[in-house]
Amino acid sequence: MGKVVLDVSMSLDGFTAGPNVREAEPMGDGGERLHAWMAAKGPDGEIDAAVRREVDAAVGATVIGRRTFDLGLGPWGGTPWPGVPSFVVTHRARQDLLGNNGGTFAFDGMQAAVRRAKQAAGHREVLVLGADVARQLLRANLLDEVRIHLIPLLLGEGTPLFAGEQAELIAEGKPVTGTVTHLRFRVARGTGGQSKVSAKDWRASR
Repeated sequence: MGKVVLDVSMSLDGFTAGPNVREAEPMGDGGERLHAWMAAKGPDGEIDAAVRREVDAAVGATVIGRRTFDLGLGPWGGTPWPGVPSFVVTHRARQDLLGNNGGTFAFDGMQAAVRRAKQAAGHREVLVLGADVARQLLRANLLDEVRIHLIPLLLGEGTPLFAGEQAELIAEGKPVTGTVTHLRFRVARGTGGQSKVSAKDWRASR
């Protein structure tokens, strides 16, 4: 089966969304700037575009935090990637939801959501959406890789990607720099079913 991957845009000071996240501003105040690189503009925009194409080509399923689902359903108009099965981590069970773009949302607990997503993805990747659910997966030793699109922006406050977790992240290849810096890490596995975790490696790469 494929890997479970957190692929996320993050400000230089460690935030994945701006402050005051709400329905009218799902990325918080100023948070949309974290995704501006996806427009592939500027002299190095083609590098960013190639990174984005690689992400899109690899995704086979997603695991989504409940809050991210609640905020994202309207803007997405369906599943984050059209037709791609998505599994929402929640304690509030409900019937599957068919998105307007042909993808289906299923709702389950964390362990079951990851298991079902990996089955649905086959040899392709399971992408994780939502900082809180990503931290849960990291603590549960269910996260295989962390890919960070590091944005040269200081938000000052907002939703932090990490909140006290410790992990050892092993660099996979060299950083790729377009208008932002794209970093890839493998999560080192520890003993006793736990990850040996510290974020020092990605910090050193900034």
